[in-house]
Amino acid sequence: MSIATRINPESLHRSPFFSQAVRVPAGAATVYVGGQNGVGPDGTVVGPGVGEQTRQAFRNLVACLEAAGAELTDVVKWTILVVEGVPLEEGVAVFGELWPRDAEPPAITVAIVSDLGPDGAVVEIEAVAAVAGP
Repeated sequence: MSIATRINPESLHRSPFFSQAVRVPAGAATVYVGGQNGVGPDGTVVGPGVGEQTRQAFRNLVACLEAAGAELTDVVKWTILVVEGVPLEEGVAVFGELWPRDAEPPAITVAIVSDLGPDGAVVEIEAVAAVAGP
């Protein structure tokens, strides 16, 4: 169960995929997960599509979160980098599949970039999670 409060002011658009703001209470511990690409355990990109890469990036994020004592729904902020020209709809659909329907989504920033590190990578996702501290 997330300890953070998701904030969606009435004057702003409400989306099932992101919150406009997230408030984390004092005393919470934060977990910062560095950018995860859609790469498998061997370090190679899992496939050419944004859907399959997004799904693998989420698996990698969940592994990092769990190792740090957090869960996917503890994420309060995503930063998503997508290579220019890649259709976002398929990645958004994967988020819709993986994010629990009864959980408020985190805040989000999406940036379009010209290139990502691993050959063939089209998406990279980093996360900040908040858990009961310390």
